[in-house]
Amino acid sequence: MSISALAATEVATTGLDSIGTPTLWAVTIVAVIGLLVVDFLATRKPHEVSMREATLWSLFYIALPVAFGVWVLKEHGSETGVSYYTGYIVEKSLSVDNLFVFMLLLSAFAVPRVLQQRVLLFGIIGALVLRGIFIALGAAALSAFTFVFLVFGLVLLLTGAKLLRDALRGESEEAPDPNDMRIVKLLRRFWPVTEDYQGTRMTVKQAGRRALTPLALVTVAVFMTDIVFAVDSVPAVYGITADPYLVFATNAFALLGLRALYFVIEGLLAKLVHLSYGLSIILGFIGVKLVLHWAQTQWEGVPGIGNRTSLAVVVGVLVVTTITSLVAVRREERAQAAAADALPEGTADVDEQPTH
Repeated sequence: MSISALAATEVATTGLDSIGTPTLWAVTIVAVIGLLVVDFLATRKPHEVSMREATLWSLFYIALPVAFGVWVLKEHGSETGVSYYTGYIVEKSLSVDNLFVFMLLLSAFAVPRVLQQRVLLFGIIGALVLRGIFIALGAAALSAFTFVFLVFGLVLLLTGAKLLRDALRGESEEAPDPNDMRIVKLLRRFWPVTEDYQGTRMTVKQAGRRALTPLALVTVAVFMTDIVFAVDSVPAVYGITADPYLVFATNAFALLGLRALYFVIEGLLAKLVHLSYGLSIILGFIGVKLVLHWAQTQWEGVPGIGNRTSLAVVVGVLVVTTITSLVAVRREERAQAAAADALPEGTADVDEQPTH
């Protein structure tokens, strides 16, 4: 999607007072590409990411969008600034769920730790490209048909309902079996696949034929999940702001730091046991907001939901679900420790004795 095309869809959006001039679009896209190149160079030599390295990169990728938001507030006013920060927080929270799926895929494909950040980078690039396409299509659709707000709202409500249903049933996502994935089966029909990873190489010559490596398979699997997440995340941020530039900026900032953030919160991801509840509430809330916005275009007197209210709800839900998750995990750990202490002395030793 070219800069001029993105700018054109932006200008065409009805009733939109966008901050995204062609120059700002150009600078932003060049900056995003530059940051991706830096990330690519950082992962060129496979290595295990230290906590210090991951933390420094994460702080950088958090400071960058925060500083940009200060500029938005100063140049375009508090309303636009609140829209930007709300959209960024929503996208960042959804990206954490994205990371959890990436973690499952990395585990399922047994990706060596030295290659994990390369897979994550490919996933981020795929997500950025897909969301750029979805953003442009969404802007064009919203400018032509107001009922698209209703469609987006219903998509978010259904997604939120599914997340809530799965959470209530206790259905947590498990690492898939790569051999059962349709995309893997399809690729194996056309190309042989090496048994082991070959560094950062996607293909190698094997017995005179070009063969795929497991790295190629996991990368394609990650791209497929990017499509699913783009369907949810783009309507969600359009529920905060109809400005395609802010939609793109919030998505880009939320995604760029995921490679480093993964290694910082890898252990914490498993402890966010109530994240699905929080995300279902957030998606449902924004879905209602979009439906109300559509209703306002049809009838007079329909109430709306302001961006400051949206920001308060999103932050409040994330804070509450994070605290309750940590409390629940701590309570479970204490219960398991108490159960272990209650076992008769020597039981564990007996259980561990080999049988003959």
